[in-house]
Amino acid sequence: MTSATEAVIETHGLAFGYGRRTLLSDVELAVPERDFVCLVGPNGSGKTTLLKLLLGLLQPTRGAVRIFGEAPAAARSRIGYVPQHPQLDPLFPISVTEVALMGRLGGGSFFGPVRGRDRELAQTALADVGLGDLGDRHFASLSVGQQQRALIARALACAPQLLLLDEPTASLDARVEEEFYELLQRLNESLTIVLVSHDLGFVSRYVKTVVCVKGRVMVHPTSEVNGQIISELYGSDVRMVRHDHRCNHEGEHLWPPS
Repeated sequence: MTSATEAVIETHGLAFGYGRRTLLSDVELAVPERDFVCLVGPNGSGKTTLLKLLLGLLQPTRGAVRIFGEAPAAARSRIGYVPQHPQLDPLFPISVTEVALMGRLGGGSFFGPVRGRDRELAQTALADVGLGDLGDRHFASLSVGQQQRALIARALACAPQLLLLDEPTASLDARVEEEFYELLQRLNESLTIVLVSHDLGFVSRYVKTVVCVKGRVMVHPTSEVNGQIISELYGSDVRMVRHDHRCNHEGEHLWPPS
């Protein structure tokens, strides 16, 4: 467990770039336990790069990242990850349970029979995302929304304390997207969640903290995000969409243009 004073995620003076091109600089971020964070910003602003730095998939040019007080590589067993473009052929003849079991590869053997504990955790993860009765179905036979839930089950099968998701609703319609965020909201009762999204107007009903990424980061409680902040972030006018019942009379939330 994380102590009361220890942040789940901490960055100090974090910077990253390729050659002379700097993508992120002076990133100071602290995410407490069971926060629900949305990373937002225009294309190319560094959102996915920041997520990969938190995972340890990229190494900082300067500064430090700590996850549960450790280097990301050391904390990887405590992190579940849902990438933007999963490396999984939807037509490959694999069952839903086998997709979830992929999340156990780091904790068990890559060869030989599946251990009982691995199967138990995979089944629990499927039940948590509402697919407990579909374990024997082929992954390709699921709806797009169900497939996304199966990929979250894969991430949950490693029994993480931190869940990172990169634009997980990009291919979902509005109704399925709403169900998806309600699922994340339930998972947030026991997990810290960080996701990348362009749909701030939609997701603002569910997240607690908004991190605006544009080379650097600015952190805001959801209820503080207003037209000026989003206009500065995206550099253009945006359509106002009111979603968050917690915000004050003037605290409308925004849907950035696609």
